[in-house]
Amino acid sequence: MSRLRIFDEHTPDSPLLATTAFEAMAAELARIGVQLERWQPARAVRPGDPPETIMAAYRTDIDRLVAARGFQSVDVVSIAPDNPQKDALRAKFLDEHFHKEDEVRFFVAGSGLFTLHVGDRVYEVLCEAGDLIAVPDGMTHWFDMGPMPSFVAIRFFTTPDGWVGHFTGTDIAQRFPRYEVGQAA
Repeated sequence: MSRLRIFDEHTPDSPLLATTAFEAMAAELARIGVQLERWQPARAVRPGDPPETIMAAYRTDIDRLVAARGFQSVDVVSIAPDNPQKDALRAKFLDEHFHKEDEVRFFVAGSGLFTLHVGDRVYEVLCEAGDLIAVPDGMTHWFDMGPMPSFVAIRFFTTPDGWVGHFTGTDIAQRFPRYEVGQAA
């Protein structure tokens, strides 16, 4: 189940808010400029389906988002627990960073944890299958796919090089919980 927890940046062990109510999550995130949507496939998809099949199942939503936000490319990424590079892939974005374009991900299957640092608040967003999250460019955050990553996501890009992580050098991400798949809400 998707979840939002909001923390003061100095108290990572004590959330100020915790909710799994999707409408409440979307409203809280909208206050800081983050878009959260829930999409339904036009036809069933399964893990292992080719990218073309996955994109076809969500074509209406993909086309709507591309037209509204001017994305230049869309792809599908799939990472499984048996991926030999899973540790390196996980570590790549565990530290606080930002991008020079919006980071937009739709989770087709599996899950991942986006943690956003805005002012003196930290917003921990557990995204699961059916969730689309759009993190605005310049917003500091980190992403954790867990020690046994298992997800399929559709990614949206404005420019090919815009998704480069620009790291802040702070240690805030190390002070907050890591994502363990199946952790309690």
